[in-house]
Amino acid sequence: MTTIIQPDRRLQLVFLKAHLRCLAAGMHNSQYSGRQILDMAARATGKAYKRGQYEQAVNDIITILAA
Repeated sequence: MTTIIQPDRRLQLVFLKAHLRCLAAGMHNSQYSGRQILDMAARATGKAYKRGQYEQAVNDIITILAA
């Protein structure tokens, strides 16, 4: 496993987007719950997400990355 110390915000968003896409497809990680990932997305985007709103979080992250 690779640990990135002080990762750039853009890099964090790219990894978070990939993880959210996996969750939206039904692939679950044993290390993080869907709620934890949505909390990370909420901190990154400034928007609150309810359970299962993975696609909405991905779209918000894509908007931020495009800016």
